Amino acid sequence: MALTDAIITSLAYLLFTGATIYAQIVSLDLVEPEIDLKAAGLALYGIGITGNFYHHVLLSRLRSGGDREYRIPRGGLFKVIVCPHYLFEIVEFLGIAFVSQTLFAVVFVVGSALFLIGRSYATRKWYLSKFEDFPTHVKAILPFVF
Repeated sequence: MALTDAIITSLAYLLFTGATIYAQIVSLDLVEPEIDLKAAGLALYGIGITGNFYHHVLLSRLRSGGDREYRIPRGGLFKVIVCPHYLFEIVEFLGIAFVSQTLFAVVFVVGSALFLIGRSYATRKWYLSKFEDFPTHVKAILPFVF
Protein backbone atom coordinates (compact mmCIF):
# COMPACT_ATOMS: atom_id res chain seq x y z
CA MET A 1 0.00 0.00 0.00
CA ALA A 2 2.72 2.50 0.95
CA LEU A 3 4.69 1.82 -2.25
CA THR A 4 1.56 2.30 -4.37
CA ASP A 5 0.85 5.61 -2.62
CA ALA A 6 4.46 6.72 -3.13
CA ILE A 7 4.33 5.88 -6.84
CA ILE A 8 0.99 7.64 -7.35
CA THR A 9 2.16 10.70 -5.43
CA SER A 10 5.44 10.81 -7.38
CA LEU A 11 3.61 10.54 -10.70
CA ALA A 12 1.21 13.29 -9.63
CA TYR A 13 4.13 15.57 -8.74
CA LEU A 14 5.81 14.77 -12.07
CA LEU A 15 2.62 15.58 -13.99
CA PHE A 16 2.12 18.72 -11.93
CA THR A 17 5.70 19.85 -12.54
CA GLY A 18 5.32 19.40 -16.28
CA ALA A 19 2.02 21.28 -16.28
CA THR A 20 3.42 24.19 -14.29
CA ILE A 21 6.50 24.51 -16.50
CA TYR A 22 4.24 24.51 -19.56
CA ALA A 23 1.91 27.07 -17.94
CA GLN A 24 4.86 29.35 -17.18
CA ILE A 25 6.05 29.20 -20.79
CA VAL A 26 2.53 29.92 -22.10
CA SER A 27 2.04 32.86 -19.70
CA LEU A 28 5.20 34.70 -20.83
CA ASP A 29 3.34 36.45 -23.67
CA LEU A 30 0.31 37.49 -21.61
CA VAL A 31 -0.32 41.14 -20.77
CA GLU A 32 -0.39 42.43 -17.20
CA PRO A 33 -3.81 41.99 -15.56
CA GLU A 34 -6.01 45.09 -15.34
CA ILE A 35 -7.31 44.25 -11.86
CA ASP A 36 -4.82 44.36 -9.00
CA LEU A 37 -5.56 41.51 -6.60
CA LYS A 38 -2.47 41.89 -4.41
CA ALA A 39 -4.31 43.20 -1.32
CA ALA A 40 -6.94 40.45 -1.53
CA GLY A 41 -4.19 37.90 -2.11
CA LEU A 42 -2.24 39.05 0.94
CA ALA A 43 -5.41 38.87 3.04
CA LEU A 44 -6.16 35.33 1.81
CA TYR A 45 -2.57 34.29 2.41
CA GLY A 46 -2.67 35.70 5.95
CA ILE A 47 -5.93 33.91 6.73
CA GLY A 48 -4.62 30.69 5.21
CA ILE A 49 -1.30 30.62 7.01
CA THR A 50 -2.91 31.55 10.34
CA GLY A 51 -5.60 28.85 10.04
CA ASN A 52 -3.05 26.29 8.89
CA PHE A 53 -0.73 27.06 11.81
CA TYR A 54 -3.58 26.95 14.36
CA HIS A 55 -4.81 23.55 13.20
CA HIS A 56 -1.27 22.15 13.10
CA VAL A 57 -0.87 23.24 16.72
CA LEU A 58 -4.06 21.33 17.58
CA LEU A 59 -2.71 18.26 15.76
CA SER A 60 0.62 18.51 17.57
CA ARG A 61 -1.16 18.33 20.93
CA LEU A 62 -2.80 14.98 20.13
CA ARG A 63 0.28 13.01 21.15
CA SER A 64 2.67 13.61 23.99
CA GLY A 65 5.60 11.78 25.52
CA GLY A 66 6.11 9.31 22.67
CA ASP A 67 2.46 8.23 22.62
CA ARG A 68 1.69 6.33 19.39
CA GLU A 69 -2.08 6.03 19.74
CA TYR A 70 -4.24 7.68 17.06
CA ARG A 71 -6.90 10.08 18.27
CA ILE A 72 -9.67 12.06 16.66
CA PRO A 73 -8.62 15.73 16.48
CA ARG A 74 -10.84 18.20 18.36
CA GLY A 75 -11.21 21.97 18.31
CA GLY A 76 -11.23 24.58 15.57
CA LEU A 77 -12.77 23.40 12.33
CA PHE A 78 -12.05 19.76 13.20
CA LYS A 79 -15.64 19.63 14.46
CA VAL A 80 -16.94 20.01 10.87
CA ILE A 81 -14.11 18.83 8.57
CA VAL A 82 -11.40 16.20 8.81
CA CYS A 83 -8.52 18.25 7.40
CA PRO A 84 -8.95 21.97 8.11
CA HIS A 85 -5.20 22.42 7.75
CA TYR A 86 -5.56 21.30 4.11
CA LEU A 87 -8.41 23.76 3.56
CA PHE A 88 -6.31 26.61 4.91
CA GLU A 89 -3.34 25.48 2.82
CA ILE A 90 -5.53 25.82 -0.28
CA VAL A 91 -6.54 29.31 0.91
CA GLU A 92 -2.82 30.16 1.24
CA PHE A 93 -2.14 28.97 -2.30
CA LEU A 94 -5.13 30.92 -3.59
CA GLY A 95 -3.68 34.03 -1.95
CA ILE A 96 -0.37 33.43 -3.72
CA ALA A 97 -2.23 33.07 -7.02
CA PHE A 98 -4.07 36.35 -6.41
CA VAL A 99 -0.79 38.15 -5.75
CA SER A 100 1.05 36.73 -8.76
CA GLN A 101 -1.92 36.62 -11.17
CA THR A 102 -0.25 34.18 -13.55
CA LEU A 103 -1.42 31.06 -15.28
CA PHE A 104 1.41 29.25 -13.51
CA ALA A 105 -0.07 30.15 -10.12
CA VAL A 106 -3.57 29.10 -11.17
CA VAL A 107 -2.29 25.70 -12.33
CA PHE A 108 -0.42 25.39 -9.03
CA VAL A 109 -3.56 26.13 -6.99
CA VAL A 110 -5.74 23.75 -9.00
CA GLY A 111 -3.19 20.94 -8.83
CA SER A 112 -2.54 21.43 -5.13
CA ALA A 113 -6.25 21.70 -4.33
CA LEU A 114 -7.08 18.51 -6.20
CA PHE A 115 -4.28 16.65 -4.43
CA LEU A 116 -5.29 17.93 -0.98
CA ILE A 117 -8.98 17.23 -1.61
CA GLY A 118 -8.09 13.65 -2.53
CA ARG A 119 -5.92 13.24 0.57
CA SER A 120 -8.66 14.69 2.75
CA TYR A 121 -11.24 12.32 1.30
CA ALA A 122 -8.92 9.36 1.98
CA THR A 123 -8.29 10.62 5.52
CA ARG A 124 -12.04 10.80 6.21
CA LYS A 125 -12.49 7.24 4.96
CA TRP A 126 -9.62 6.12 7.21
CA TYR A 127 -11.13 7.80 10.29
CA LEU A 128 -14.53 6.22 9.57
CA SER A 129 -12.93 2.78 9.30
CA LYS A 130 -10.74 3.09 12.43
CA PHE A 131 -13.03 4.87 14.90
CA GLU A 132 -16.54 3.62 15.60
CA ASP A 133 -17.37 6.88 17.36
CA PHE A 134 -16.17 9.11 14.51
CA PRO A 135 -18.96 11.61 13.76
CA THR A 136 -20.44 10.98 10.32
CA HIS A 137 -21.44 14.64 9.92
CA VAL A 138 -17.76 15.62 9.73
CA LYS A 139 -16.96 16.20 6.04
CA ALA A 140 -13.64 15.80 4.22
CA ILE A 141 -12.57 19.37 3.43
CA LEU A 142 -15.54 21.68 2.75
CA PRO A 143 -17.76 22.23 5.80
CA PHE A 144 -21.29 20.77 5.44
CA VAL A 145 -20.69 19.97 1.73
CA PHE A 146 -17.83 17.52 1.00
